[in-house]
Amino acid sequence: MDTVPRIRAARWADKDHVAALIADALHPSPLATWLIPDPSPRRRILTDVLAIWIEHAMFYGDIYLTDDATAATVGFHRYRPIPPPANYPTRLSDAAGPHADRFDLLDRLLAKERPSELHYHLAFLAVQPTARRSGRATALLNHHRSRLDHANLLSWTSTTADAENMHLRHGYAPQPTITLPEGPTLSTMRRNPHHHTPGQPKPVPPQANEPAPFHSVR
Repeated sequence: MDTVPRIRAARWADKDHVAALIADALHPSPLATWLIPDPSPRRRILTDVLAIWIEHAMFYGDIYLTDDATAATVGFHRYRPIPPPANYPTRLSDAAGPHADRFDLLDRLLAKERPSELHYHLAFLAVQPTARRSGRATALLNHHRSRLDHANLLSWTSTTADAENMHLRHGYAPQPTITLPEGPTLSTMRRNPHHHTPGQPKPVPPQANEPAPFHSVR
């Protein structure tokens, strides 16, 4: 990209678009195939389950979009315990049908690895397929790290192997992996906060081989 994309906070009217955006990024992945082996309803189920969590982030976290709405981050403020989405078991069953058990298992495995201390949970980073390798993911992560350093806050995330190097460039360190039964392995990563000083590294520039990352559900 010739210019760094502008980033804005998402509005309530953006929530359906954000759910569809993340579903599109997640759809071809091994994680999505594990969650929903049947390809026919996969995108619909992903979108419907994601819609629950996007709505929840509007109340207990934040969502940021590039100004062209082709890339987004979704996170949760785990400064204190937060409740699950309202009526979540019923809503998950309605959205995922016979696949709800796998979403539930993923929830539990991720919750087991999450830090016990106060932190920001970067739940999703997604780039629209047509906008991949454009620097948007790097711009969002630069924005993300600037906010967390200003707040002196730990960040935690889970991601796929192809996005690990990008997170390493942004100060994340590998943590235990999660291997799903007969499924893919997810990497968990954390980033300790860094105060900005004259010797602080500059924001990471976009790279031509930047992956099209997304983070696993929750």
